[in-house]
Amino acid sequence: MSTVPEVIAAVHAGMRVLGLAVITDACLPDALEPAELARIIATAGRAEPKLTALIRGVLRRLAA
Repeated sequence: MSTVPEVIAAVHAGMRVLGLAVITDACLPDALEPAELARIIATAGRAEPKLTALIRGVLRRLAA
């Protein structure tokens, strides 16, 4: 939720930055419904293998 300020601070400190996000709850204004923690965790869990592969790929490229 604070990605932009953190990126600004990191770049200011001379760091290279890669930002990733997973949308776990769409919160559609025209179709609001209570957030269900179990559904949010399940959505994050489904994204985990792809994120892990992506991060490993980035790290392999950086190490090469």
